[in-house]
Amino acid sequence: MKYKVLIAAAALLCILGGCQSGQPASASLDELFLTRRSIRAYEPGRTVTEAQVRELLAAAQNAPSWANQQPSKYYVAISPEKQAAVLEMIGGNKDRVANAPVMIVSTFEKGKSGFFRGTPANDAGDFWGAYDNGLSNAYLVLKARDMGFDTLIMGMRDSDRLRELFQIPENEMILAVISLGYRAEEPNMPTHRPLDEVVKFF
Repeated sequence: MKYKVLIAAAALLCILGGCQSGQPASASLDELFLTRRSIRAYEPGRTVTEAQVRELLAAAQNAPSWANQQPSKYYVAISPEKQAAVLEMIGGNKDRVANAPVMIVSTFEKGKSGFFRGTPANDAGDFWGAYDNGLSNAYLVLKARDMGFDTLIMGMRDSDRLRELFQIPENEMILAVISLGYRAEEPNMPTHRPLDEVVKFF
């Protein structure tokens, strides 16, 4: 119920105060948390500009990383040809995101985060690079929602074909493909595990 009230309030703010791409410019962080959902159906015929994607990824650069190594890299399929090519490399998600105008391939440079002078700083090693990439992607999807866009982070991908398509160096680990577009329907709010199942205080 709270979720639906916030959606209605956001729409009213948009009407009264103006908004950018359907999302109120003054959305609070809590509103972004609640309205950001994994979207599996996109409005056809709508576009996202390169300038908008640049603004989005510039915001993602503010994410923290190990010793400010900034290992995350992004490869943006914004032309119809490249977008269509990526659709053939994401398995069962192809039909779900076919109308999303942009696909973003998320990678990280190996051997940077979690390393000191070329040696792993602890037992996590390159997992720190994946951790940092996840932080960067979290900023990306929240900024996308703030701009009125929607996203789906997809783990099903053909990394070999993506590497060839975008000429991604071997020293980068391909983690996810993120669709970017406009939701075609309002998603349901998923249930979450009770907080006490995932948090322990000492």
